[in-house]
Amino acid sequence: MENNGNNQIPQGQQTHVGQHEAQSAYWAAYSADGHGVHAQNTAGNNHYASAASVPAATKKSSGAKTFLLAFAGALVACVLMFGIGAVTNMFGMGSSRIQLGAVDSTSVEAASEEASLAEAVASKCMPSVGSVTVYSAQSAQSGSIYDYLYGYGYTQDREDSLTQSGMGSCVMLSEDGYAVTNYHVVQGGSKFEVTVDGETYNAELVGDDASSDVAVLKLDGNGFSPIELGDSDDIKIGEWVMSIGSPFGLEQSVATGIVSATSRSQIMEASGDMFGNSTGEATIYPNMIQTDAAINPGNSGGALVDAQGKLIGINTLITSYSGNYSGVGFAIPANYAISLAKDIIDGKEPTHAQLGVSLTTVNETIAKRYGFSVDEGAYVSAVVPGSGAEQAGIQIGDIITKFDGQDVESASDLMLDVRTKNPGDKVTLKFMRGSEEKEVQVTLGMSESANSNNSNSSNSNSGGMYIPQGNDAF
Repeated sequence: MENNGNNQIPQGQQTHVGQHEAQSAYWAAYSADGHGVHAQNTAGNNHYASAASVPAATKKSSGAKTFLLAFAGALVACVLMFGIGAVTNMFGMGSSRIQLGAVDSTSVEAASEEASLAEAVASKCMPSVGSVTVYSAQSAQSGSIYDYLYGYGYTQDREDSLTQSGMGSCVMLSEDGYAVTNYHVVQGGSKFEVTVDGETYNAELVGDDASSDVAVLKLDGNGFSPIELGDSDDIKIGEWVMSIGSPFGLEQSVATGIVSATSRSQIMEASGDMFGNSTGEATIYPNMIQTDAAINPGNSGGALVDAQGKLIGINTLITSYSGNYSGVGFAIPANYAISLAKDIIDGKEPTHAQLGVSLTTVNETIAKRYGFSVDEGAYVSAVVPGSGAEQAGIQIGDIITKFDGQDVESASDLMLDVRTKNPGDKVTLKFMRGSEEKEVQVTLGMSESANSNNSNSSNSNSGGMYIPQGNDAF
């Protein structure tokens, strides 16, 4: 592959996405174990990341130390296919054959005392929020003693031996049993049970969008109470909210607070195996809602509702030194989650905006080593043929420095920027080609969910350096 006169960044030199300063950034995406003892992923394994294995906060996220359980992993190349689900139908209605959300809107009479408001909202919303119990097939391992000692033994799932491996929450979207939850709640599960409004039902996984941490379950029943949908684009900092879910497996728990901030974005790196190979894909959380309403292990997939009992978010992450509630929680905006859920229910792959490039972060060390003219930005290591980026003239070796007027300090910055757009949007990019600054308009394309095309190949140039290819282009 030609480098058009610019040095290529060799594989292994790409930096941690969003790493603007030395810090430990520990984030949590939560589900609780069956005994309510500690937070863990749905496979039942705790993950405690080292400082080197978790992305530092990007320009759009907090710089505080945070705690990661569900998505900690080894460093991976910051090269992904992703984007935002097309929000052609904000509330999941339109042409869908399934009615999502409550048919009738009911008002909550907000009394002067907050206690009365909380009681009214809880009474309206609790029948629409369920507790999810996840069961996984028990693995039997075989191999030599050496294999056992070093973890290389062959494992085989035993379908006849299911064990409870996690718990979380979900939100009912339709009378006939469709419910939205987090992907990390159901990840790795073989069987699912949902307890809602005092009754327990078997559930099947309809589909998911792992890169957005959204999944849909279908309960084996009917006559459910779907939640009333709100508009997460219209929320205001300081407004009253309630979180509803099953923290530590305690069903139908509520907590009140306010919207602390909006537009909080974060990328959770894909995990890796002992050989350094990616075992999944990064998860991109754009424009999350920050709240001080309590979110604890087991709340994942539950509801964040406003003072009228309307869904505005899906509870997903917290920041904490201990791994439990510390006053800073995050929810995926409801408009975004419901749009993805609608596609999944309709049997479609969630659609994403695509720029059409593979990227590596440029920092001061990389810039000095390879003689780049800027010391921060997103280095283009590959361009997808026929993509908007190629049509706009973006080339391998360009370093993107601005996206619609906003500085791009790293590859993760650009990933989050694209994630907030829709297919077909026009965006303006500024980039450096050698020592010359250029500006182009790019029309973002459309791709399906970034759950395919997982290659880990590398291409070399004539100078013996390697272009990091990572998992996907985006």
